[in-house]
Amino acid sequence: MTPDAPLVSSEPVVVPTPEGRFEVVGWQVPGRPGEPAAEHLSLTAPSSERVPVGQPPLVRLHSECLTGDVFGSYRCDCGPQLHLALRRIADDGGTLLYLRNHEGRGIGLVNKLRAYKLQDGGADTVEANELLGLPADARDYSAAAAILHRLGLTRIRLLSNNPAKAERLTELGIDVVAMVPNEVPARPENHDYLATKRDRMRHRLRHVDDTTAHPDGPAHAGDRTNSTGDLTP
Repeated sequence: MTPDAPLVSSEPVVVPTPEGRFEVVGWQVPGRPGEPAAEHLSLTAPSSERVPVGQPPLVRLHSECLTGDVFGSYRCDCGPQLHLALRRIADDGGTLLYLRNHEGRGIGLVNKLRAYKLQDGGADTVEANELLGLPADARDYSAAAAILHRLGLTRIRLLSNNPAKAERLTELGIDVVAMVPNEVPARPENHDYLATKRDRMRHRLRHVDDTTAHPDGPAHAGDRTNSTGDLTP
């Protein structure tokens, strides 16, 4: 998919949430022949007066995670990352893209559960995917880039701990001027998973081994920063 790929969008509607009010647009991206269109969401909040004039908008690409986002699974940090990102965007302004078809880093829900079973037997999150004959990360960000182009968000600050997202967006014509950390405290149940993402997938996670953070507590103070928390990609 290219940035000028055909997209079908809904009319924007305001959706109030516990984190704030967002203008939500649904996006349909054509699938391969014989496949249904993929559907994604953009959630946008207006820029805050606290944000310096001319500062690129904050953008989060959030991959769908049913177990974490909906059921609050402790095996990953997806749910807390989603809610932290929504709070930050509600506070400072920006856009969150909720990307469907990204379940399990792109391998699908059933395969993710199969990978969990292998992790219970001692494999890490990368090894589990590979044992299933699947990539460690199969996500495609071309639809996200096409939506960002359509929204006019071509120069952004990326709210993410994952340098691979910034690299792929750059290849797709998005100017990522900085990465803003979106780290949440580790729990005993996801410590090894997060350590693997840090050590094997280059995620910028500074607090995985911080045992002083309460597992149900708020994000680290540094994760609530504005421009001072930006990291160059």
